Amino acid sequence: MIQQNMKFEFKYILMLLLIVMVVLFWFFFLRYYISYEFLVKNHNILSSWRDNNYNFTVITFIIIYVTTVALSLPGATMMSLTGGFLFSTFPGVFFNLLSAVIGATLIFIAAKTFLGNILLDKIKRKQARDNFFIKMQNEIQENEFSYLIILRLMPIVPFFIANLAPAFFGVKLRIFIVTTLIGISPGTVVYTSIGAGLSNIFKNDNAPSLDFFSNPFILISSVGLFALAIFPIIIKKLKKAD
Repeated sequence: MIQQNMKFEFKYILMLLLIVMVVLFWFFFLRYYISYEFLVKNHNILSSWRDNNYNFTVITFIIIYVTTVALSLPGATMMSLTGGFLFSTFPGVFFNLLSAVIGATLIFIAAKTFLGNILLDKIKRKQARDNFFIKMQNEIQENEFSYLIILRLMPIVPFFIANLAPAFFGVKLRIFIVTTLIGISPGTVVYTSIGAGLSNIFKNDNAPSLDFFSNPFILISSVGLFALAIFPIIIKKLKKAD
């Protein structure tokens, strides 16, 4: 029993050390390279590198984006802008979506493997019927698709929280991947399109315009996805009330 506890504690000490190392690496080294400032100062170099090494640039970009999301580092939005700048709206949207979904899936699997099952076991051990986490778990499992879409579309929910929370409540991997792809698509199109227009902005030495957020297509798509996601939940609530 003592050996098991020591192994358990050692495992979490290693995880804590890894997290600290990642945070320090990002703060002292990577933070500058995933920033608007770096893109402004080096946009000509990046454009030239892309033109001369297109395939290598694509692979490098995807690896950096996946790593940023998988390690929950700040900079996913900046990576989407960079993807638009380097590869235009299309195929930039494809590269951004692919990278974000892969990164989110990796952190989901890691969280579910190392923490998710442990937390679920602890939640289930609490036999109290009014346990908040048990209610939340049951509610999510009954409406997995809808709840995850809503989670992705709510701007107040950080991206890394939307990646981790489903793992702690036993969400299926395939549902997580599909809802992630659908839920982040509108925002990804927005940021990629803004990034695609940065070349002209850099030439004119202007600040980026966010007028694209008022694009009716984006607004209608987001509202439509939200309505489709919440509709099944409302129907189930009404049926239970009857």
